[in-house]
Amino acid sequence: RDLIAFDMGGTTAKLALIEKGKPFTASTFELHKVGLAAGSGIPMNIQAIDLVEIGAGGGSLARTSLGVIAVGPESAGSTPGPACYGRGGREPTVTDADLVLGYLNPDFFAGGAMQLDVDAARRAIEERVARPLGLSLAEAAWGIHQLVNTNMELATRVVSIERGRDPRDLTFIAFGGAGPVHGCRLAQALGIPRVILPAAAGVTAAIGLLAAEVKFDVARTYVRKLEDVDLDYLNRIFAEMEAQAVEVIRESAVTGEATLARSADVRYLGQGFELNVPLALGALGPKELARLRQGFDEAYAARYGYANPKEPVEVVNWKLTALGAGPTVALPKYEPKAGGNAAKGSRRAYFPERGGYIDCPVYDRYRLGPGMELSGPAVIEERESTTILPPGCVARV
Repeated sequence: RDLIAFDMGGTTAKLALIEKGKPFTASTFELHKVGLAAGSGIPMNIQAIDLVEIGAGGGSLARTSLGVIAVGPESAGSTPGPACYGRGGREPTVTDADLVLGYLNPDFFAGGAMQLDVDAARRAIEERVARPLGLSLAEAAWGIHQLVNTNMELATRVVSIERGRDPRDLTFIAFGGAGPVHGCRLAQALGIPRVILPAAAGVTAAIGLLAAEVKFDVARTYVRKLEDVDLDYLNRIFAEMEAQAVEVIRESAVTGEATLARSADVRYLGQGFELNVPLALGALGPKELARLRQGFDEAYAARYGYANPKEPVEVVNWKLTALGAGPTVALPKYEPKAGGNAAKGSRRAYFPERGGYIDCPVYDRYRLGPGMELSGPAVIEERESTTILPPGCVARV
């Protein structure tokens, strides 16, 4: 229930912290940030999932810059796409590097619906990266792969450590078309002990969108020191917000009753930023405000490592969230293919821990049954993605 969600697609990688089964949210997020620096972007004051997003995807362009490899944020997109797509692209990308490293099967990309051009990927990396830097083709491809992993590692630290969580205490769930290719390496670098690799990783985000709850957020600004709050007024504004939210959920054609939750944005007096703290439903009185103060102290200590219960606090915004049940998405039950033998063969794949290219076993995910275990290095193929198990990783179905 405590996770880091990692979605790596064609253009970007997105990460979010999930605590007790619920995603971290923020009342302000920034557009066009410079790197990952807080305060460097355009602030948008709306409630949103607290995502960290960087230009690191399968289509991210690799190049040389000041004598070293650079990757992203520019992307080849789907047109022309990576050089290996054979659509006229000549710039090397992360997908080209993964193909050259042997991680992708040129005959089984998108389940075999698309043939990848290995020679085009090699030419692009050789001409644009390897030759200018005096590297071998394998060194250049591995450098691209490793650099994009390092960029995502930094983003993962932002989404966990800067939110007061040690990534080693969390589970990593990797999806998106490129997520399982890079997910295990990324978890290893961060000391994360467990990675979840869902089936159909390439469409996991789409399935989540279809099954998502209907959510409506409403807020009122009423800035007061906690001890100066007018409880009669506060109860009235919550009653108004609840009536508004329930009506919106009802008009959304959601079956069943709306589920309500309250919270407040609280800060130490004089601070310029707040923490969102849960607040009880029902009539609010001194006991509920005392619990709000206690919740703030606990949240502050968890985020920043200390709290001062004697320091006065003030509330800036009072918030209400209404949830309506999402549609039921009927997913087919997974049944391993008959035959039992999941091994597809082997191919040359690059693992520096083993000295470079080795004959790496390749497995068919659709033939892996419950309880089966595979030890890395290994490659596991499915239609929507490919899982790379580095040395030291063990996969369990």
